[in-house]
Amino acid sequence: MTEQKSDTASRTAGSQTLARGLLVLRLVAQASDGLAITDVALAAGVHRTVAYRVLNTLCDAHLLHRGADGRYRGAAGLLALAGAGYHHLRSVALPLLSSAATELGATVSLLVRESDMAVALAVVSPPSGSYHVMFAEGSRHPISRGAAGLALQAAGTASEFEPERIRQVRAAGYAQTFGEVEPNMHGLAVPIPLELQHSAACLNVITVRQEDLASVRILQEVAQHIANQVNG
Repeated sequence: MTEQKSDTASRTAGSQTLARGLLVLRLVAQASDGLAITDVALAAGVHRTVAYRVLNTLCDAHLLHRGADGRYRGAAGLLALAGAGYHHLRSVALPLLSSAATELGATVSLLVRESDMAVALAVVSPPSGSYHVMFAEGSRHPISRGAAGLALQAAGTASEFEPERIRQVRAAGYAQTFGEVEPNMHGLAVPIPLELQHSAACLNVITVRQEDLASVRILQEVAQHIANQVNG
């Protein structure tokens, strides 16, 4: 009996360590301004020394990094993991984003919802030399603001407790904002009607122009094409 318990403990030791590392990674990645080591230890329910060891391992793997302020935040290695997780969605969307960016003369992006954040999975700028707004893939902002944040909330399952603003976006099929993410910029976003097993996703345009309904229709058509291919 003692030998059997020893074998079981040996088999599960590695998985327990992995589970702890994944928990810490998730906690830090979901924190908008990162976490201090004390915060990690408290949230994960482990001693500070254990938290320090796990955090250092994740930093060595380039999944987290420790800032000058001592707080731990997501690092570039997370982008590769996210890209792999959304590979099919991104590969389907990219040529359609390119066509839409050319037609609209504006940067078009694909965003997905991760916890309470809107994350840019793909960003495509128009080929012309005209002025347009550009931002990096992997950029993120809270879903509580901006057209993309509203569209991602509307892409989820309807709830009787959701704000009226989200109901309006769901009914209209698009969200439009001004200056909520970037000062003096108009935001236009449409939800992508993906099936429930997929993360909420949307298409987004940030521009100096106030986009008209023609732009909405273009984005909605692209969103539907993406959904048709991803949903299969």
